[in-house]
Amino acid sequence: MPFAEYEVTLGIAQELSGSIHALKNLPGSINDLLDKTAAKFSADYILIDMSPSLGAINQNLLMTSNFFLVPTTADFFSVMAIDSLSKILPKCYTWAKAASSLQILRDATYPFPDVTLRFLGTIVQNYRIIRGKETAAFQKWIERIEQAVSTKLAPILRNSNMLLPDQIYTEREIGPNFTLTKISNFNSLIAIKVFSNQTK
Repeated sequence: MPFAEYEVTLGIAQELSGSIHALKNLPGSINDLLDKTAAKFSADYILIDMSPSLGAINQNLLMTSNFFLVPTTADFFSVMAIDSLSKILPKCYTWAKAASSLQILRDATYPFPDVTLRFLGTIVQNYRIIRGKETAAFQKWIERIEQAVSTKLAPILRNSNMLLPDQIYTEREIGPNFTLTKISNFNSLIAIKVFSNQTK
């Protein structure tokens, strides 16, 4: 191959080599900020609503978290998203494990943490109910999502050590499809809350 093909890449590498010590604080900085925020407000949990992008910030947020949920909608796009996650998450996990083992990142002012990310499960939302049951069309997609999670995503997460021990899921009655709950729409949650308050 001609050396010209490496011109741009080599130039970037040489520019970065002089600033690597300044950049070493970036990968662990968001995690450090969240830890300090939690300590200031005595928070036991911080919930992060991530955008659906695959950018560096989302990768960093996810891989420095303890747990993650996957919200889904009863449609074709969520089935495709589960398939994409099955391919992307192991790569992100491999990157994070490598980053957490680098001494330069561990010794940074904002150290990159150990990777402890574990999958809690999925939430299925935004489907139609008639006579107390999902319509056939939505039920079809719900079943496809659950099948994709149990046959594609879960085995890959298990291989990458991103699942909790089986006993924990069993104790909380979370089945092999990892569906935590189903919410037809968020308006139904408002009705449930109002009804709950009225019956107290």
